[in-house]
Amino acid sequence: MDNYAIADNFSMLSKLMDIHGENSFKSKTYSVAAFTIEKLPMQLAELPQDKIFSIKGIGESVGQKIIEQLQKGTLPILDEYVTRTPAGIIEMLNIKGIGPKKISTIWKELEVESLGELLYACNENRLTLYKGFGEKTQKNIKESIEFYLGNKGSYLYAQIESYAAAVQNKIKEAFPGSLFLPTGDIRKHTEIITKLEWVTDSPLTELQTYFEKNNFSTVTQSEEQISFTGEEHVELVFYYSPKEEIYLKQFITSCSESFLTEWAEQGLFDKNKTYNSEEEIFANAGVDYIQPYLRETAAIIAKAQQHALPAVIEPADITAIIHSHSKWSDGVNSIEEMGKEAVRLGLQYLVISDHSKTAFYANGLSEERIIAQHGEVDELNKKLAPFKIFKSIESDILNDGSLDYADEVLNTFDIVIASVHSNLKMTEEKAMMRLLKAIENPYTSILGHMTGRLLLSRNGYPVDHKKIIEACAANNVVIELNAHPRRLDIDWRWIDYALEKNVLISIDPDAHSIEGFADTKYGVLAAQKAGLTKDKNLSSYSLAEFEKFVEEQKKKRP
Repeated sequence: MDNYAIADNFSMLSKLMDIHGENSFKSKTYSVAAFTIEKLPMQLAELPQDKIFSIKGIGESVGQKIIEQLQKGTLPILDEYVTRTPAGIIEMLNIKGIGPKKISTIWKELEVESLGELLYACNENRLTLYKGFGEKTQKNIKESIEFYLGNKGSYLYAQIESYAAAVQNKIKEAFPGSLFLPTGDIRKHTEIITKLEWVTDSPLTELQTYFEKNNFSTVTQSEEQISFTGEEHVELVFYYSPKEEIYLKQFITSCSESFLTEWAEQGLFDKNKTYNSEEEIFANAGVDYIQPYLRETAAIIAKAQQHALPAVIEPADITAIIHSHSKWSDGVNSIEEMGKEAVRLGLQYLVISDHSKTAFYANGLSEERIIAQHGEVDELNKKLAPFKIFKSIESDILNDGSLDYADEVLNTFDIVIASVHSNLKMTEEKAMMRLLKAIENPYTSILGHMTGRLLLSRNGYPVDHKKIIEACAANNVVIELNAHPRRLDIDWRWIDYALEKNVLISIDPDAHSIEGFADTKYGVLAAQKAGLTKDKNLSSYSLAEFEKFVEEQKKKRP
């Protein structure tokens, strides 16, 4: 081992000891040792062992650990700390603006163990509740995490959407005589995007010249396709096609493998025909046009042949904001500001669902504060009529599956959203016990973010989706499609089973600011992949329909 590797080990050991709250004198000793070793004019490996202890700043303990590393190639005490530390916590050391002491607070007090969770906490305005984290610090951390995650090459749809549009505009401007047809995952509304794809009739050599002049690097190259990456670390893939075959190429690259296999087995391909649009491909096959986001399964082809495709929900079909947080808990805006913004957007009502008392980290509402909040809502409803604000709560599902208020308190809300926020590392048996008991609670109206997943950051806890959906059907509980781009939970792949069991979905932004209202769009895009229609979505209900829904929910209560 060279000096740099030994110094890096001591530096990491010092940081991990600080994260774990160990003796600060010891951690500083290793930090000083790292600095000393890095500046040495000679290699430690070339010195007699007894000479190591004579180096200024190297004591007995550090000297022994240097010898250990030279002999074994590893530092056992560091290995122990690494084993005891979640990988996501170690990864936080790469983020500018958060040192070991702050990371310790994030881990031990905020109970966050990954960068994705930390980014989500920043979006929920939760860091500012802890000592040493002001609004400016939170903003800087958020920006640093976004930059770091961006360099890893995987993006949420919402993160990459504007960049894809910008690239599209630039290449169309640079090659005005060529076609550039978007294709692949971005066109199918896939939740996680690893590359942006186009079909083009532009010569690939001309594309290569253009992109390399603009500081992009060529990643792959063949006669049929070429790809580039730039400083954003997003792979841009271009498939070449002669103009007469370009729409067929776009079709082929916009479908799942199972969809294409079924299309081929039914003999629906006519590769000798020239098409002027994708619509012509479907018309020639005698099949109703299937949107790219629906081309995931073979079964959708049969529906199109039977003229039975669903009239899928659109962003304009959202009539309300359900599941939103105000300044009363961890939101940015007052209820009045949120109500006025919803009115400005042409929405019919707002469901305010602040955090419950167990969510102390999010300034959850005590029973006394609930009374005060409800008084404010009553006054605002007089002021904003005919627009209406409904009283709701996002009640924590506790370890035993109960909700965290007494029944008489839950009874004061129009609807109750039940969600798991703590102790997420569960077996399926434990998770199912908690969720099923909460669903069976007569005060539960909506099951919030079913699995607790954070895309690119945290897997959801294991659940039996079918049993949960069946329980919601039996107990008249709506399942939320949490529209935050990092959640999109329930997974769209299970929505068709919910619809089969006549369970309502509710596309909710889980907004912590008025800007968060816009996230409903990403919930809609995910729901479109499942063929959800507006009549099966609670947040598309009119005010009158929602008032009827509230009355039906109240009839469930003892």
